Amino acid sequence: MLIYNNNSKNALIVLHEIYGVNKHVRTVCESLSIYDFDVICPNLLGKNITFSYSNEKMAYENFMENIGFANALNTVKELVLNIKDHYDKIFLIGYSVGATIAWLCSELDYVDGIVGYYGSRIRNYTYISPRCRVKLFFPQEEKSFNVDELCCTLENKSIEVHKFVGQHGFSDPYSPNFNKTSAGEAHGEMITFLMGKG
Repeated sequence: MLIYNNNSKNALIVLHEIYGVNKHVRTVCESLSIYDFDVICPNLLGKNITFSYSNEKMAYENFMENIGFANALNTVKELVLNIKDHYDKIFLIGYSVGATIAWLCSELDYVDGIVGYYGSRIRNYTYISPRCRVKLFFPQEEKSFNVDELCCTLENKSIEVHKFVGQHGFSDPYSPNFNKTSAGEAHGEMITFLMGKG
């Protein structure tokens, strides 16, 4: 588990992609630690391993066969329950599968807000009714589903959804799909949200 302790009364739980706690996730945690939050990043893979982007298929199979959304969700729920008495507010920030796990946590009592980057599997859980503030970021298009249809479904549930130029991974500077402009815009939207200004 990666922890940046600022002795804050507010916590940010960062949920990684199928690749594990890699350089991108470490960079995200470090960049968020300059704000008045304690930043916590659990290792949802259960082992101190990371996968390279070139091993996407292997990383995906490892997550789906050895971890799965139910186990990852239980890990995050347990973490939230363990820290809830120490913080005034708890926010979740997730990337890809991490965004879907954050979405699944949006019905928990002790979660005050979630930000999800390209959580494509959210499409399988649109029946969820969040009990906290939610902001979701998607690329213009995804290989596996129609982004506009999912955005429309979510907006009909009064979920705040933003679409950015680029593809899955647009906010990750280490990804071949990185889009500097979209990454900057999404980061600004996230910080505004976390600071309660939007």
